[in-house]
Order: sequence, then structure tokens, then C-alpha cells
Amino acid sequence: MAERLSPGDPAPDFTLQDADGKPVSLADHRGRKVIVYFYPAAMTPGCTKQACDFTDNLDQLAAAGYDVLGISPDSPEKLAKFRTKESLRVTLLSDPDRATLTAYGAYGEKMNYGKKTMGVIRSTFVVDESGTIAHAFYNVRATGHVAKLLRDLDV
Repeated sequence: MAERLSPGDPAPDFTLQDADGKPVSLADHRGRKVIVYFYPAAMTPGCTKQACDFTDNLDQLAAAGYDVLGISPDSPEKLAKFRTKESLRVTLLSDPDRATLTAYGAYGEKMNYGKKTMGVIRSTFVVDESGTIAHAFYNVRATGHVAKLLRDLDV
């Protein structure tokens, strides 16, 4: 089981392909605050709701100095379809080997309908301008999470 991250921990760096197959690194965002969120699968109801909520609030978050990166094990091709189908504006990144998910403690054992399974733990991290974890939220709900995050961040 991967260690969970806590505020004050350095955010594990990563370079992953976006929906267009271009590399995106966490380091590219130094000097801005970054919301990194992990979700199980593109085109599923909860993940779609969450991505749409982030897209709907993207201008407000950007104005407050936040970039948003969504990470799942999906292929860049699937992410591109997801982005087009739902008119998403958040940057979606592909982590097919789950190395970044694991580094953030967002992949591991979880309860799914009363059964223990291995999978993506829906999680959100706020990384500050210097690359340090400011907030770590595990097992978040897809619905209402973005609204709660805006309240927690005073955005």
C-alpha cells in the first residue's frame, strides 16, 4: 500500500502524456498553485461529473492562481475522446503504469460495493508554488467535491 501524502510533503514530480500525447510535467507549473486530481476512469458517470465541475470552475480557479491537472490510467486516445465528448478544458494526463497514482498514494486497496479491490482511489491534492503539498484529500466524492474544494481554498 502506497504511503499517503500529507500537507508539507514534497509533491512527487511527474511527466505524463496529455490527451494530445504531449508531455506535461508538474515542474512546468512551478510558481503557480496546482490542483492535481486522480480519478478511476474517463467516461464513467462520477468521473465525468467531476471533470465537468472542474471545467465549469476553471476560470475562477485560474483567476485565483490555480492550474488543474486530472490524472487517470486511461490512454491519451481515450482522454482525447473524453475531452471532446464532454467539452472539457482541464488538462487530462495518462498514467497507464500507475506510477504517479502510486507515488501519490492514490492507487491501492479500496472498498468497492463491500469488496476489497485494487484500484484508483479518487483523490485530490493542492500543490503550492514551490512544489509542496498544501492539501491532500483522499476518497473524495465525485459529486460536490469541486464546490467543497472552492470553499476550502477560499476561491
